[in-house]
Formats: sequence, structure tokens, C-alpha cells
Amino acid sequence: MDSRSRSFLPAALSAAILAVSTASIFIRFAQNGGASSLTIAALRLTFAVLLIAPLALTRHWIELKRLSQAEILLAVFSGAFLAVHFAAWITSLEYTSVASSVVFVSTGPLWVALLSPALLKERLSRSALAGLALALAGGIVIALFDARGSLGARLSGRAMWGNFLALVGAWAVSGYLILGRKLRASMSLIPYVFLVYGAAAVMLLLTMTAAGDSPFGLAPRTYLWIFLLAALPQVVGHSIYNWALKRLSAALVAATTLGEPIGSAFLAYFILQETPSSTTLFGGALILVGIYLAAKSR
Repeated sequence: MDSRSRSFLPAALSAAILAVSTASIFIRFAQNGGASSLTIAALRLTFAVLLIAPLALTRHWIELKRLSQAEILLAVFSGAFLAVHFAAWITSLEYTSVASSVVFVSTGPLWVALLSPALLKERLSRSALAGLALALAGGIVIALFDARGSLGARLSGRAMWGNFLALVGAWAVSGYLILGRKLRASMSLIPYVFLVYGAAAVMLLLTMTAAGDSPFGLAPRTYLWIFLLAALPQVVGHSIYNWALKRLSAALVAATTLGEPIGSAFLAYFILQETPSSTTLFGGALILVGIYLAAKSR
């Protein structure tokens, strides 16, 4: 990595964190405007592809034509992981708080570290194992105490389901980042995000249709929230992360997403008046420290 890229990385990744921290707020506004979770996810990726398409199809058309079948197939698989990530995570915001959802979905670096021995032939260090144990403990704290009521209600309530969906989103984004790390070694940024976002958009549109949801008939303001969701967190935030994948390991890029729970919780407090409980804050702190230890070991 050249010195220019090295000096630019902190600013770029900081911008990515700020951009993706707005995602849960835009999603909540779109949900309040009557859009289903699958519709939000599908339109987010569709709008993102439409924003990128002019650049991809003009300046990068030759590179797109030269891609091998293996590269295209891996990009489609990466898009599938991204589709699952957004479908699960956005749906989780219907059932649990922004703070809890974002903390769980941000466990991606932990799962990237756990998959390293099998996929990257790297052994887990003691620090990574300690981080895993700490993050799982934090997850249990949030899962059991995020919802109000008795222990039985917590185990079967909406918050528990929402937290699990956010965790599924974390597992999916781990596959997305690992495949992205492999593809970005030989593929430039714009063709990569155009193919991956495009594959994810198609899969989400098909899933949305199968579920009986429609992208039509929403209020103009709801479309505005979804467009902002596509433009800022997706085109800016995710694309910067994908840019960084060529220069940093997948685990290290994933570790930079640790700033998202802080930014999202901060915005949710001031914009949505969502005050996280003390147990959520405590469990979230355990998860973030655990992820830091795991990511640092990579």
C-alpha cells in the first residue's frame, strides 16, 4: 500500500462510519412511513445500483466484459450474502431497539475472525478466543434483558427475535466481506460494487415480490428516506469499506465498523428519543470490547 493510500485510510474509514451510522435512522423513518422491511432492503440496493450504473457502464464497461465466469459467480455469491444481511438486519429493527440491533449486527468482525482458520488458514489466538467469550457474554446480557417483563417473556418476545435477526445479518455480512477481500485483489471498486449490489438488488426484489410486498404506492417522503439510505450508507459507506478491502484484511475492515453502534445509538437518542437501558449499554460494551480483542488479534 502506497503512502498516499495509507494517509487517506483513516479519513476515508471515518467517513464510512459516519455514513453507515445513519442507516438505522433512515430505515426507522421509512418503516414508520409504511414501507415493509423487504421493500426497504430491495429499494436500497436498487437505488444504489442506479446511482452507480452510469459510471460502471461507461468508464468500466471494458473491465466488466473481461471478468471471468468465476469472478462473476463469486460476485453473485457476495451479493447473496449482502441480500441476506440487509433483509435480516432491516427486519430486526421492527422488533428491537436501534442500539441493540446495531450492536448485534456489528459482531461481524468476530465471525470473520472465527472463520479465518477454515477459510484463510489462520489460527485463532488467545486474544481472539477471549474476545469471542466476552462478546457472547454481552450478547446474552442484551438478549435476556433488552425486553421488558419476565424472563419467559424475554426469551419469547419480539426483542429476542429482533436480536437474532440482527445476528443473522452479522453472519451474512461476514461472508460478504470475506468474498469481497478475495475479489477486490483483482477487481477494481466500481465493477465490484456494481455487480455485488446488482445481484443483491435482484435477489431482494424477487424475495420482496414472493412475500407479497410492493415497492409502489409509498409516500414521497418514504421514498426520500430510502433514497438517502441508498446514497449515504450504501453508495458512500459500504463502497468505502469495499475500497479498503483491497488495502486491508477483511477482519481489519470489519473492525472499523465498530464505530457504527456508537454513532447509531447517538443518533437514535437525539432523533428517535430511544434511550438504551443500562443492561443494553453494559452488554453492548462487552460485545464491543470482545470484538476489539478478536479483531486486534487478526
